[in-house]
Amino acid sequence: MKIPLPYLVLAGMTTATAVLTVHAADTTGYPSRPIRMLVPNAPGSSVDTLGRIIGNKMSEVIGQQVVIDNRAGAGGIVGMEIAKHAAPDGYTLISATTAASTVAVLLQKRPSFDPLKDYDYVTQFAVTANVLVTHPGLPAKTVGELVALAKAKPLNMASAGAGSQSHLSGAYFMSVANMPSLHVPYKGGGASVGSVLAGESQWTLTPAPAVMSHVNAGKLRAIGHSLPSRSPLMGNIPPIAETIAGFDYSGWQGFFLPKGTPRAVADKLRAAVVKTANLPEVKGLLAKQATEVVTGTSEEFRKLIADSLAKNAKVIKTIGLKAE
Repeated sequence: MKIPLPYLVLAGMTTATAVLTVHAADTTGYPSRPIRMLVPNAPGSSVDTLGRIIGNKMSEVIGQQVVIDNRAGAGGIVGMEIAKHAAPDGYTLISATTAASTVAVLLQKRPSFDPLKDYDYVTQFAVTANVLVTHPGLPAKTVGELVALAKAKPLNMASAGAGSQSHLSGAYFMSVANMPSLHVPYKGGGASVGSVLAGESQWTLTPAPAVMSHVNAGKLRAIGHSLPSRSPLMGNIPPIAETIAGFDYSGWQGFFLPKGTPRAVADKLRAAVVKTANLPEVKGLLAKQATEVVTGTSEEFRKLIADSLAKNAKVIKTIGLKAE
């Protein structure tokens, strides 16, 4: 029997309406199970530290446990690739950073992900200074003294691996300071900082959360930071810019979602992240890591990523790194 066209159209509209109704109903119950926070860095890294501070409290705010899932490797590329292919259902939250999102991809000849096209954006939640630290046994107690010492004797610079924030910030610092050092890459921020603690490497310029506890305990000496001017969060640590004019190379952290995550879910997550990051308790914990809370819209976060890509492309060109 031939069914009249109006009935087919009506049936199609009814089916579409039903699908939309079910979809809407699914988002209203969100979240109904634990949320995975995928961290493309090793445990003990600055990204891991900040992610745990937010995740632990966010579990209370959103009503479901936020579970940290560390997927380190290749400067963050491994974790970002896993995140790209995760189900867009709101149960995978990606801890996005300067290094993994906008540095590692620039060092690939054939990029395996595009930070501007392959993900949805939740919000930025932090700005983090890089801190220049040395082993306490090193005679250099200022940025100028470290530069002079490096020109007089061989020194090792530790990083969390090729393409990491500590790699780029350290290499950029050496370039503009005209300072020689041997770059020694480690597997993650915890291992690289550990090498300076042990005296295997003499210095590193790495995100503050990876080193501030050691600085406060007197196990590392902080002689400079990467913010353009002095900051209450950094105490008496001077900016590198007071010695190397114009030096400014800090990082950001925020959250991505797999592309195609329902907008209602993304909005609920953003509200939870913003509320969590601005809680006095969380602000206090982040401040101890010399990290400032900065939140905004998903559109503002996307612009930050685009600007970060452009800036890091210039830094990579300046220090002569090549894509592999």
